[in-house]
Amino acid sequence: MSSWTSWLVGKRDNPNAAREAIVGLRSQLLMLEKKEEHLNKKIADETKKAKANVTTNKRVAQAALRQKKAYENELDRIAGTRMTLETQVNAIESANMNLETMTAMRKGADALRNIHGSLNIDKVDSTMDSIREQMDLTNEISDAISNPVGMGHDIDEDDLKNELEELEQEELNERLVGADHVPAHTPALANTAGPSRVNGETSRRQQVPEDDDDAELKALQAELAM
Repeated sequence: MSSWTSWLVGKRDNPNAAREAIVGLRSQLLMLEKKEEHLNKKIADETKKAKANVTTNKRVAQAALRQKKAYENELDRIAGTRMTLETQVNAIESANMNLETMTAMRKGADALRNIHGSLNIDKVDSTMDSIREQMDLTNEISDAISNPVGMGHDIDEDDLKNELEELEQEELNERLVGADHVPAHTPALANTAGPSRVNGETSRRQQVPEDDDDAELKALQAELAM
């Protein structure tokens, strides 16, 4: 396998071969550029000589044109060589870029392979299940700690609500009974213009203070008799 082929497939004997090849080609291109500048100057001189002798010495003028033509032919060959070298440089740079890209991708693939070497989907699922179980256990422990201590008895919220309603009803009944036993203090109004309009309920309410007055009068009489 040639060095070029081995370098292209990534098995290079010299890891700096690509860089050295590019440097060598660039140096050759620089030398050809200088050669072209020299030939262009020669062509200009021969053209000037031919013009100067075209009317006075045709032989010298023709010789100058022949030399000019030779320089132009050489200039064409150099131009072709330069194109070949530039194409080669571009190919090496492109190939080197591809190689470096593939090398980086290969290293990335190796890194992923090493990372995933001890992993598989079953292990991942098992680990995630274990994490979920531990999280559920943590939540249960947190709930148990945050709940108030009930002294071992569960409290039924419905029973508490019913008991509260019963207490409210008892309190309301006691207030109604107390209102029925309050003595009336409204004095009886004399009405000389017509019959009295006191109903049976009013009579019953006035009976209580009348009995109390009788009892108090009897007690006073007993004290005077003594």
